[in-house]
Amino acid sequence: MPAAKRFFAAILLGTLLSACATVPDTGRKQLLLISPPQEMQLGLQAFEKIKHETPINKDPAINALVQRVGRRIAAVAPLPNAQWEFVVFDAPKTANAFCLPGGKVGIYTGILPITKDEAGLATVIGHEVAHAVARHGAERMSQGLLAQLGGQIIDIATAGKSPKTRAMINTAYGVGTSLGVMLPFSRANELEADRLGQLYMARAGYDPKASIVFWKRFAAWAAKRGKQPLEFLSTHPIGKTRIEQLEKFLPEAEAEYQRVTGASKRQGRQ
Repeated sequence: MPAAKRFFAAILLGTLLSACATVPDTGRKQLLLISPPQEMQLGLQAFEKIKHETPINKDPAINALVQRVGRRIAAVAPLPNAQWEFVVFDAPKTANAFCLPGGKVGIYTGILPITKDEAGLATVIGHEVAHAVARHGAERMSQGLLAQLGGQIIDIATAGKSPKTRAMINTAYGVGTSLGVMLPFSRANELEADRLGQLYMARAGYDPKASIVFWKRFAAWAAKRGKQPLEFLSTHPIGKTRIEQLEKFLPEAEAEYQRVTGASKRQGRQ
């Protein structure tokens, strides 16, 4: 039994030491057990499946808007080997968007009444692209793999205990992992994507203050749809939290915006 525990501990230590990465711009250290090619392949497969299962919007004006904003964000997003594709899905009741590894971006038409304009749409696309840049999907999968490994270690460590005791320990581990690790980590990912998305929209020439205006609109829209779950039980931070964080990081994005727009003005005078 001790030998088995030492074996799993050695695997865990080796994994932690060999799989460290750094998120661009924020500098946060992260653990990634999924390689970029593996992650990209999963993203490409998932996107093709979504395109086959969800109606695609054909409105020329809407698609032109999404392509225009998407390309501007893509031009400043540090996502190596991205195969950029922007698809508008005809789902008026779905106020959402996503970006899969590999640069596959989906916009549901239900989010467009909330984005309202180019800057609002840039906020959404910037946020979703930031998830791909920061490799949040791979990070969550990596955490899931570590959680499974932890469960296996607990099974070995409690092999001599009664079935009831083992069941209680496993339940406590599952709840603790979810509430204490997975959900807080998911909310942290969302806030990091907000910050990075704000930077990307600024670098693409969109006023980053529009991100705060958008999230206020989104919070009002969500409030009309009913009571939201308590934040510690949710995968996403509440509107107040993310607005406060965006306001905190706004000076950083505004500096980028001034740099980009100032350079454009100088070039225009030449």
